[in-house]
Amino acid sequence: MAAMATSSSSPFSTALPPSRLSRSSSLLLPPFLLRSELYCRRRCRRLSSLAFCLVPSRSPRVSTAPVEQALAPCLDFIEEISRLDSLRSRLRVARSLSDKHRVLDSDDRVKGLLKSLGRSRWFSRVLSSLEPWEVLLIKCLVAAGQGHVLGVEFDYEEVRADGSALKSALYALADMVEKWSLDGNVTVDDRDVDMELLRRLLNNLDEIERFYDCIGGIIGYQIMALEFFFSFKTTKPGISWSPQSNKSLKSQFVEIHVPEGLNLVENAEYASQAALWGIQGLPELGEIYPLGGAGDRLGLVDPYTGECLPAAMLPYCGRTLLEGLIRDLQAREFLHFKIFGKQCITPVAIMTSSVKNNHEHITALCERLGWFGRGHQNFNLFEQPLVPVVTAEDGQWLISRPFSLVGKPGGHGAIWKLAHDKGIFQWFYRHGRKGATVRQVSNVVAATDLTLLALAGIGLHNKKKLGFASCQRSFGATEGINVLLERQNSDGDWEYGLTCIEYTEFEKFGIRDAPISLGSLQAGFPANTNILYVDLHSAEEVGSSQNASSLPGMVLNMKKPVYYLDHFGVQHSVSGGRLECTMQNIADSFLNIFATRCSKSIESALDSFIIYNERKRVTSSAKRKRKQTDTSLHQTPDGSLLDILRNVADILSRCNITLPKVEDNIKYLQSGPPFLILLHPALGPLWEVTRQKFFGGSIMEGSELQIEVAEFMWREVQLDGSLLVIAENIMGSTQAIENGEPLMQYGRRCARCKLQNVTVHNKGIDWTSANNVYWMHNVQRFESLKVILQGNAEFEATDVVLQGNHVFEVPNGHRMHVTSGDSGIVIKLEPIKEEMMDSGSWFWKYKLNGTHIQLELVEL
Repeated sequence: MAAMATSSSSPFSTALPPSRLSRSSSLLLPPFLLRSELYCRRRCRRLSSLAFCLVPSRSPRVSTAPVEQALAPCLDFIEEISRLDSLRSRLRVARSLSDKHRVLDSDDRVKGLLKSLGRSRWFSRVLSSLEPWEVLLIKCLVAAGQGHVLGVEFDYEEVRADGSALKSALYALADMVEKWSLDGNVTVDDRDVDMELLRRLLNNLDEIERFYDCIGGIIGYQIMALEFFFSFKTTKPGISWSPQSNKSLKSQFVEIHVPEGLNLVENAEYASQAALWGIQGLPELGEIYPLGGAGDRLGLVDPYTGECLPAAMLPYCGRTLLEGLIRDLQAREFLHFKIFGKQCITPVAIMTSSVKNNHEHITALCERLGWFGRGHQNFNLFEQPLVPVVTAEDGQWLISRPFSLVGKPGGHGAIWKLAHDKGIFQWFYRHGRKGATVRQVSNVVAATDLTLLALAGIGLHNKKKLGFASCQRSFGATEGINVLLERQNSDGDWEYGLTCIEYTEFEKFGIRDAPISLGSLQAGFPANTNILYVDLHSAEEVGSSQNASSLPGMVLNMKKPVYYLDHFGVQHSVSGGRLECTMQNIADSFLNIFATRCSKSIESALDSFIIYNERKRVTSSAKRKRKQTDTSLHQTPDGSLLDILRNVADILSRCNITLPKVEDNIKYLQSGPPFLILLHPALGPLWEVTRQKFFGGSIMEGSELQIEVAEFMWREVQLDGSLLVIAENIMGSTQAIENGEPLMQYGRRCARCKLQNVTVHNKGIDWTSANNVYWMHNVQRFESLKVILQGNAEFEATDVVLQGNHVFEVPNGHRMHVTSGDSGIVIKLEPIKEEMMDSGSWFWKYKLNGTHIQLELVEL
């Protein structure tokens, strides 16, 4: 029904949206027609995939069978690719817009478009009202064989002659229902809706044409998609094939090796030096977040509106994932301030998309939180275009209704060209930045300890173009690998470089996904984690290259069916995909060339590098929702929480604190985590710093500890129950700048908390509650000790046992001291002296001792 015309004078479908069918037609139709309408709408599950071709003489009509069973017209891929490639070549040499029009007007499909639509006065007026560039976009669409997107008028008589009486009746009824207006009168059409949809389509086509201009725009996109599909049909099913990457296989010699890299665990001294370089270089670094993905596997829905939400909005450990990224960044900036005494605000570039209103949600979150006290000018949000989904059988672009493409994000590899197109690199330069760290929003452990700082430090200090943070890869994981590529090119020279291979391409490269030894969980090659360091000038050269290399790692994954909804809300499934590129494969542009073959020690001479750390300190993602019956925690919020707790146990156990062991995942599934400990990253983020703020004591099984303050000291604390320390000014206070926005002032009016020789005993969390969601930190408690610090408030507890339920709320500008007395606990509240308002009555002083950081407690 989506494509049935409402008037013989209009070539466009104006099918009523589902809301109009359900709310108006159901009320106005007589009972026998209402029953027929309901039956017809059920039948739409089998009819709503109708699409119409602009030039019947060259492209047969699409079957009315369901999408899953429809027999597609036979397409000669080689002939079609050749035709489009010739058209692309002529368009590339056309110097002006009018020249491009003449090239397209010579195409048979475009001729058919103009002839077919010329009979419609309405569409003739539409064409005359469009800009020449917009008309060119429509011609490109049709020339690419996608005229059905425009929903040309359907010949009802042809269908009736070919079908049964029942089918004819259904079409007649569908025609009647679609023409029924809200007031019960029959209407001819709704051309305002047509124009609105057409305008959206033109905007979408404009984005596709401009973004893919490096491969020929709309025409080039279709050529590359057809090349993928043709190769897919001539190789083994289920393999993702890339024409670009396959060229490397045609070299005279290709080998891949396991990269040696730098192991941060085994080379602790150099790791400390590298992290220090990263701290010192923070004023020269930017931060890049690719947040344009749909995050479909999380199934995230707004509980109030029912709206689907992007992954960045996942409420994780009490805040959204995006907030977690900013907290990690601010922790590094706070560390820089404490060591060097200088304020540093890192510019953040965020790639969004329109899928699930991603861009709007992220913008609204930043605005609601006052741009995290960092100033709007230190953020740059740029939107990733959605790209067409193409069916595998006939190369047709999927539509949910005429004028409405089924679009998906084109992969995070779009970030480099898009950053160039949107001026992101120039924006970074204006902020004085040379390099940037890149991480994905779903990886909640990427900033653990010194991983990110060491990565950036090595990249900046050694003037590298690209760096990878990697770790061991678990056998069978759905993640790519990092490799050292060695190949001889056609000139006889040897090329070397670090790059990535996606797990969908293992078979093509002859990679066996097997453990390195019997019983080992580690695969032979390290995991690609998408944690990168990039030199901005080098990345800009790739993004501005005006050829296919600006879209690195182009792939088309055919392993999963494509699901989409039509405008009736009916779900369909087809075999197809969309062109996707991968940001880490920018490495393919940074290969080094040597005249002779080199040994493995070549890595130090390359423009790219790789570092290793323990897996739980590098990657643990919250990418998919865990089903209640699922026994695997891989890439789930539950699994990543366990890795956070394992990291916390590693830190605190080295502080002479006794705490329970975090058992394997099976134990978690049976009884939940052994404890909940969440520490603000500004307590470090380097573990070397964190460990100097904690010493001695114990944390009993089933306990909960949350510390949301940076200036904190723990000495011989015994915890059995829940202890929560929540501060308003965790790392400093905000002040309004010239434009009225709040800006964080690190170290100024921080909240503070000291616990010395304290025993905390309460009933804590109700571990039997079915409402507990541990990874959200949404738990039911019987009792707790809660310390709430407003503004620059200070709390100190010394030589005291705090039993049962307590809430100590300290007002701004005051200091509370809790100790024991003859009649129980003694609470003393006093104002902070005026001269100590900014600095506090005590603070940690950070001092460099070679490559290490030592903390000294200063009391005023």
